[in-house]
This record gives sequence, C-alpha cells and structure tokens, in this order.
Amino acid sequence: MSTYVYGITARSHPALPEGMTGVGEPPRAVRVLTAGDLAAVVSDAPEDLRPKRRDLLAHQNVLAEAGAGGCVLPMRFGSVADSDDAVTQVLTERAEHYLERLRELDGKVEYNVKATHVEEAVLHRVMAENADVRALAEANRKTGGGSYDDKIRLGEMVAAAVKAKEAEDAQEVQGLLAPAASAVSVGPESTGWLLNVSFLVARSTAEDFLATAEQIRKSHAHLDLRVNGPLPPYSFVEPGPAQPAGSTAGADAGAQ
Repeated sequence: MSTYVYGITARSHPALPEGMTGVGEPPRAVRVLTAGDLAAVVSDAPEDLRPKRRDLLAHQNVLAEAGAGGCVLPMRFGSVADSDDAVTQVLTERAEHYLERLRELDGKVEYNVKATHVEEAVLHRVMAENADVRALAEANRKTGGGSYDDKIRLGEMVAAAVKAKEAEDAQEVQGLLAPAASAVSVGPESTGWLLNVSFLVARSTAEDFLATAEQIRKSHAHLDLRVNGPLPPYSFVEPGPAQPAGSTAGADAGAQ
C-alpha cells in the first residue's frame, strides 16, 4: 500500500496524540516513520483520494496537531509515496536539506497576501493621475462621446494605465510588507489577482505584519487586500542550502 505524507519533522519531536487519524474513509491511522535525525508523519494512502473537504480538513488537522509540538515541514495535500521505505529513503537522501529547513522555519508561519483592484476606485485614480487619459476623455465628452476610433483609443489608454497601475501597486504592497517578514515567496500569476505573495513571518512579530497589512488596506482604498494565515509554511519547504530562504519558491499557499 502507498504511503500518504503529511509533513516532516525532527526525530526528537514530541509524540503525536494517541489515536490520531487523517485522510480516507474510514480515516487512516496516523503514524511516524524515522530515519536518522528526521521523522515523517504519515498514514496509509486511500486508493481513491480526492481533494474533498473532509480530507482537506483532515490533512490540515494533522499538521495543526503536529505543529503544536514544534516545527513541521508541511507537505501539500495529496503527497503520496510508493511505500514507507520510499519515505525513509527520501529522508535519508535529503537529510541535510530538511534539517536546514527545520532550523530556518522554526517558530515561523506563512501569510498569503492577495490583492486585486476595486474597479471603480482604480478607474478614478487612473483618471486623476494620467493627464493624457483625462484630456482624451474630456475631448470625447465635449463631442458627444467621440468617434469610434477615439472611443477605442481611450479604452486602450485606460486599459494600459490600469495594467501599469497593477504592476506598480503589486511592487509597492510587496515592498511595504517584506520588511516585516523573514522571506518572501511569489506565487504563480493567476487571472484576477495583481498580487499573490506569501510571507514567512515569525510568530512573535505576526501582529506587526498584520498591522502593516491593515495600514496598507486603509491607505490604498482602491485595493482589495486579502490576508490568509497563519498557515503552515507551505511555500518555504523547498528552498535549501543551494537556494536561500529569501528566494521565491513559486508556490501558492496551501489549501485556501
């Protein structure tokens, strides 16, 4: 039977609660595999595993319980190995990497920040900041809306200005939040979001990070800023000795 992997931790990690179960129907018993100084939190993998709500919550619950006792490197939902031996072999082969990650991520959590424009508000801001757009809009208004070509030209100018504003706002928001984080991971681009970035934040300074996010929300009324967290540091598991923790991991934040 294949093995479902929830996360990786130190062998010295406190024991998990007795009788803990994870994914599957019926839920599979959670157990621990060890290799050297490392341990993996696993269970048998269901044959028909799908990202159903119950199983997503079960995955998160196992990580939450394990994380309560110390640092855990979270695996994303659906991480399956061929066998227990395959898991312990990976722990052995990548021991240096995982031990470095455990040291770096200890006491830290992930906050995923997404942002999009409030359409009407950003259009007002674009008009206020761009003299050329303003001038053409006014010229069109005075001529009863302008010719077809003028309307097309205005639409193209507005679209270009909004796109430039998206890039400007994304850079500004990331720049304002980055000083409050230990590392930054830029997520994949997706339709509808001008910003999708995860921040690695020490638990002890999380309030400062959230306060900065709230200040941005108040000072940037044309932005819809969404902060999801604290999360297990999904986006920061992979960088290792050959890739500094502050580099981009290019991963979205967990199951959201």
